[in-house]
Amino acid sequence: MVFVVEYRSFGMLATLPRSLGKALRPYVGHAAAAMIQEVQRSVDAYSLPLRGVFGRVLVVSCERAVRQYVDCIGDPDVRHDAWAGFYRMRGRIEFTEGRSLEPLHDSATIGARAGWRAMRPIVRGLGVGPDVVALAAESVFVYVDELCATTIEGYQEAQAKADGAVPARRRRLLELIAQAPEGSACSIASLAEGAGWRVPKTAAMVALQRTPRAQDFPAGLLDDSVLLDLQAAEPYLLAADPDADLAPLKDELIGWRAAVSPVVPLADAPAALRTARRALLLTSDDAPGPVIWCRDHLATLWLLAEDFLGAELAKQSLDPFTSLSEKQQKRLSETLLAWLETRGGAPEIAQRLGVHPQTVRNRLRQLEELFGDRLKDADDRLGMQLALRAQRLMRAHRRDEGSPEN
Repeated sequence: MVFVVEYRSFGMLATLPRSLGKALRPYVGHAAAAMIQEVQRSVDAYSLPLRGVFGRVLVVSCERAVRQYVDCIGDPDVRHDAWAGFYRMRGRIEFTEGRSLEPLHDSATIGARAGWRAMRPIVRGLGVGPDVVALAAESVFVYVDELCATTIEGYQEAQAKADGAVPARRRRLLELIAQAPEGSACSIASLAEGAGWRVPKTAAMVALQRTPRAQDFPAGLLDDSVLLDLQAAEPYLLAADPDADLAPLKDELIGWRAAVSPVVPLADAPAALRTARRALLLTSDDAPGPVIWCRDHLATLWLLAEDFLGAELAKQSLDPFTSLSEKQQKRLSETLLAWLETRGGAPEIAQRLGVHPQTVRNRLRQLEELFGDRLKDADDRLGMQLALRAQRLMRAHRRDEGSPEN
């Protein structure tokens, strides 16, 4: 089955004033030049000199994209056959020259932004209303996504002639979802159709880690709905229903560790994958079982999401400790955290810490001298508690890694 691009952008453009298209037509070359310059500056794969087939294809692609966009403004009768044929050919060229879909999508998104930046002052200078400007801007990115989807059709046509086309498509699809370029829904749907994969509304991203004693990953036990890339530098997979999809792997992940993100909308897949990879870093090799479920460690992952934020919070919330020795800081930190977590008296805190109640009373007096009224302020107490918990978690993480504590 061939995926059919709906080309919704053409209908959007047709509702704009035709006078806007006429006014923008002299600036097609200006916008295309801005696109080419920014793409060559920002995307390594397209930074080559503008010579030969490469140069002609890049220049014509940008010029044709802008011209078709402008021609469609206010005109519902513009034909798109030749335009679509050209970008399918562009997709075949991309595959033939060995480029992946990542630079293609990057160049389209970056080029769209550059082209709109070049055109925006002209549009506003024409005195059109804000609704027209907003629709013109929205249509740019819908148009570019559909252009990418058309290019993917050609890419798939060329890819279908190569060995292992479907597995390669599935890896490309997973790569695109994991990166989620701006406005990629149409492109994801196009790739999914070619890969025979049904796009779910939500999914979990699973980060994988091979240990030295690892056997081959049991990919054959996974359902076809699971997308998997074992060739990536950091292997990973996508599962729409992780509890069910990963169940067959329960006793088969010999030498492998896996961290499963929460189930999220597909647009949040990049953040979910970062969370899963973070979970692998923050958990030790001797964690119970090979599968780590991030949903069971959300507070820890949140507190340790960015080391520098934890350090800044500690600097701000625990600044009275800076005048103390490391030993004093450690004793008072554990006492302060126990008090914040329990708000109990000296006997209860003493039992929790395994020290004498009088020792706790002495420490609490020291804390009152150091922090004063800040101990009565709810926001200050929350900052202290979060900072102390983050410090405790980070110390445990460093011990797991075998690193000396500071």
